[in-house]
This record gives sequence, C-alpha cells and structure tokens, in this order.
Amino acid sequence: MQRQETKLEQLKQTYERQRLDIRANQTKRESYYQDIKSKKDKVKALETDIQEISTNLRSLQSEIGTDLASQLSNKDRQEAETLNNEVQELKRQLIDAVKNRTAMESKKNELEYLLHSNLERRQRELQQQMEEITIEDHEMQLDHVEKELARVKQNIAKASKRLEELLSLIDTSKKHLEETTNQLDDLKKTDRIEKERFEGISKKAEKWTNKSISLQRDIEEYSQKISALGVLPADAFDKYQEVAMKTLWKKLSECNDGLKKYEHVNKKALDQYVNFSQEKEKLMKRKDELDKGHEAIVELMEVLELRKHETIQFTFKQVSHYFSEVFKELVPNGKANLLIRRNLGVDSESQSQSQSQTSSSGSQSVEHFTGVGIEVSFTGLAAETCEMQQLSGGQKSLVALAMIFAIQKCDPAPFYLFDEIDQALDSQHRTAVANMLRKLAEKAQFITTTFRPELVQSADKFYGVRFRNKVSHIDAISKEEALQFIVGDDD
Repeated sequence: MQRQETKLEQLKQTYERQRLDIRANQTKRESYYQDIKSKKDKVKALETDIQEISTNLRSLQSEIGTDLASQLSNKDRQEAETLNNEVQELKRQLIDAVKNRTAMESKKNELEYLLHSNLERRQRELQQQMEEITIEDHEMQLDHVEKELARVKQNIAKASKRLEELLSLIDTSKKHLEETTNQLDDLKKTDRIEKERFEGISKKAEKWTNKSISLQRDIEEYSQKISALGVLPADAFDKYQEVAMKTLWKKLSECNDGLKKYEHVNKKALDQYVNFSQEKEKLMKRKDELDKGHEAIVELMEVLELRKHETIQFTFKQVSHYFSEVFKELVPNGKANLLIRRNLGVDSESQSQSQSQTSSSGSQSVEHFTGVGIEVSFTGLAAETCEMQQLSGGQKSLVALAMIFAIQKCDPAPFYLFDEIDQALDSQHRTAVANMLRKLAEKAQFITTTFRPELVQSADKFYGVRFRNKVSHIDAISKEEALQFIVGDDD
C-alpha cells in the first residue's frame, strides 16, 4: 500500500512537472508567435519601403534616361557638358580622397596597434626582466637591454612621427573632402536649376507636338477631300503655289458652283474602272490556276480509276483461279468458274462472261460491274452446268466452302471458326473437306463444330461440350472419346 502511495505521489509530481513544462512551453509559444507577428509586420513595412524605393528608383531612372541634350541650345549643351565633366572629376577626386583617408586610417590603426600591443608590451617585459635579473647578470645584460631599449625608443619615435604625418595627411584629406562636398552641392544646385529649365522646355515641346499632331490631322482631312475630287491634273499642285489664299478661295467657290451642274456624273468612274480592271486581271489569273488544278485533279482521278480497275481485275483473276482449283480438289470430277457480271446496256444476267472473256474487256470502267456469278458442274459436263440458284443445300455449302478456301489462299487469315459446315454434305464430300482443312491447317488455325466423324479423324485437338444442370461444360477429350460421343449422339 505504501509503495502504491509512493508511486502515486511520484506520478503526481511528474504530472505537475509536465503541466508546468506545458505551461512554460505555451508561454514560449505565445512569445514566439508575438515575435513572428512583429517580424511579419517589420517584413511588410520593409516590403512597403522597398516598393517605395523601387518606385523612386524607376522614376529617377526614367528621368536619367530622358534625352535632355536634344532639347537644349548649343550654349546650354556646352555648359551642361562642362558641368558634367567637373562633376565627374570632383566625384573621382572625392573617391580618391576617401580611399586615401581609409588607407591612412588603416595604417594609423596598425601603428597604434603595434605601439600598444607590441612595443609597449615589449618594454614592460624588458622592465620586468630587468627587475628579475640578479646583480651578477645585470652587468652582462645591461648593454643588450640598453641597445634593445634604444632600438625600441627609436621605433617609437619613428612610429610617432609617422602617426603625426598620417594625422596631418588625414586633416588635409578632410579639408579636401569638405571642399569637394561643397563643390558637389553647388553642382547639384546647378543641376536642379537645369532640370527646372528642362521641364519648361519639355512643356513647350509637348505643346508644339500637340500642335504638330493637330496640323497633321488637318493635312489628312484635306488630303481626303482632294482624293474625293477624283483624278487631278499633273500640275494641280505646282500651278497654284504662288497664288494668294484669297484668290484660291474665290476660284474654289467658282469651281464648286460649276460642279453643281455635273452632280449626276460619277466622279470616281475612272478610279473604279482602274480598280475593276485590276480585279479582273487577278480573277483571270485565279481562273487559270483553278483550270490547271482541275485538269490535274481529273488526271489523278483517271489514274486512280485505272489502278482500281486493274486491282479489281487482278484480285478477281486470283480468286477465280483458286476457286476452280479448290473446287477441283473437293469434287474431282467437277468444274467451277467464277464470273464477273457487267451492265453493257442490255440485261446483265444474259451478259455474264467467263474469266477468259474478262481479260479481253479490261478497258471497261468499274461502274459497268454489277456483281459476281458462279457456274459449277459436279459431273464435269458442260451441259450440266448450274448457277447458285439451281443447286441443293449441300452443293451450295460445298461451293461456299470452296469460295472461302480460295479467298484464304489469296489473303490468308490466321484463324477460322466453322459451325457444322459438314451438316448438309455427304460422306465423300465431308472427307474431301476434312482433307482440305488438314492441308490448310499448316498455315492457319481452324476450329469447327461437327457431329460427323470425318472432321474428327483429321483433327488435332478435341473438346466436348456437355449440358449438365442447365449449364454447358467444355472439357478436353481424346479422339476416341470424341468418336464415341458422336456415335452415341447418332444412336
């Protein structure tokens, strides 16, 4: 119990100390905040002073940059140049005097420091040594000490003399500095007088400038009135230079009275004719440029049309060749042709031509093409040739597959997906399609769904799809399982 009370007492003391520390820190923080606030106020005051100084500096720089010499007479400019040279010379002398004074004061301080710190200390040391020297050593060191003392006194005398010279030179420099300062004040007073004169001259110059602007406006107004009169004779301005103003006004009044008879006449007809002629020339040049551009565009369109026709013909020939080749592989005894139909002013269906006939009419336009037709014969006999509308469902499927395989040979794709393409085919044709897919699978990937064993026999991978619990499941299976699945489904 006592241990707990002791611990509690210690905790109370610790709490009191921490509370006092917190209070002291709060007091310090308040004092810091006060210092920061006062310093911020000082910073704002300094920023205000800096802005005022910057404003004054810019105004002074603008005054310095004003070209005063251009507004003064020759005598005033010479006097100003003389005063400026004197000011520069006095400033240079003042700077030299200040430098000399600073150097002399520095030398004076060095000598005083040498006198007080070295020589007098050395003298005291020597005196102390002399007091500490015994009677026997006194005679031995007396000569040395006297020589040292004489040398020290001599150095002190030299230093005192040099100090007097420096003081005298400082006084002279001070007098020269006062004279230079007085001359500088006189020059500032003269400069202020010259500035007042310059301000008066500037006001006069501004007045003359405003008057010049007003006269310039009058000149522009009269020029517009002159241009409104139309085309004037060549000697219109030289002829009346020496005529009195009153006579000119009288002639102008008579001319205005005479012009009233011709108010209905367009005074600007000649100017308008010249302007329209120039505009016509510009438009004719623009027309020539547009005609050349049109010819170039027409030529480009013809070239593109020819290239398009050639590309279509070339692609069609490739697809037609591969279509016949693939159909021959699928139906060994069959024959198939891919036809292109044209509109030559008669029934397009009756004008279908074969691939050999297409090459002879290559100069026809692409707009004459109306479509593509197919003629096939599953026996190889020309009399049994049929079009797509005459084929059964299985035959149409086989022809469609032949077309897909032909396009694949012209422009192969990396992936093909077929959905029960062998559903309407008989066993012989299913085997042919399976062999074709096996052959083409070397350069592309084929995925097909089937319920027939022919495609399964030539496949590499097998996947079974089963429907269980209202959900489709896909599983990888073997060939035997796939065949059993198909046989079971057939059963």
